[in-house]
Amino acid sequence: MDVLSDLLRRARAGDALVRRLVQRPPWALTFADATALTVVATLGGHAVVRLDEADAAPVALAAGDIALITAVGEYTIADNASTPAQVVIRQGRKYHADSGDPVEREGWNLAPRTYGDGLPGATVMLRGAYELHGDVGGRILAMLPPVAVVPAGPRTGGALDLLAAEVGRDEPGQDAVLHRLLDLVLVLALRAWCARPGSDPPSWYGALADPAVGEALRLMHGDPARRWTIASLAAEVGMSRAAFAARFTGLVGEPPLTYLTGWRMTLAADLLRDTDATVAAVGREVGYEDAFAFSVAFKRARGVSPSSWRRGTG
Repeated sequence: MDVLSDLLRRARAGDALVRRLVQRPPWALTFADATALTVVATLGGHAVVRLDEADAAPVALAAGDIALITAVGEYTIADNASTPAQVVIRQGRKYHADSGDPVEREGWNLAPRTYGDGLPGATVMLRGAYELHGDVGGRILAMLPPVAVVPAGPRTGGALDLLAAEVGRDEPGQDAVLHRLLDLVLVLALRAWCARPGSDPPSWYGALADPAVGEALRLMHGDPARRWTIASLAAEVGMSRAAFAARFTGLVGEPPLTYLTGWRMTLAADLLRDTDATVAAVGREVGYEDAFAFSVAFKRARGVSPSSWRRGTG
């Protein structure tokens, strides 16, 4: 499994929530408890994204654009940078921004997973909210700024058309279809963002394009507990030990075994928090037969012992 696919698989805490919003200007929706990663796409019309930060400039979205929002906390999607919030969405419920009263369902629900006024001239948006999990999720979030805008393009446009066609339906297996289509939109948007001039993706992402280094990364993610050495990795990718080590370090920014140790500690951190497995069992899961050696490596990487990390005191 390639690195990005592995991160997305391990990071997801649950299925994403997919909704369509249909609003005629002026409109503004505030999301008070945003998830770690939100995908917002403008299907028709235009919109802006406003972060709950004093120095954050509004980000404009044209038809077909996709915004990946990683800001923790509150943000607003609106027709204009100056439109005050009309509805606040908190814990999945909608409230009038001025009064705080709940929004009546009648007149708001237009179709399955579709909300708004549905009047002529409305902007149509898709929104998918991901709950990302733990230290692995943090690696995905680190790829992106608070708001990353991917301009409309043929590849993302085709995926958005499919998602838009399905979101209002209510047929057997609909949730599975929507989740997979949203994943497709997310991956295509991540690819497009990382390929843009001026973007700053992590070094490992660029290294995936190298046949040898990309394969080595795939091998380490596919079997992190294996007793990998530089020699064994080099043999797997058909290079000499010295040439492989130099190429990997040059492209990824750190030596192969340093990268492997960091990935193992990321996995271990989530296992310690999410499972009742003993410290020794977690160590074995990430490639350490000796519990003491694992504890030393973990403390070196995280600054606290595995037990302290599990207790949340790290």
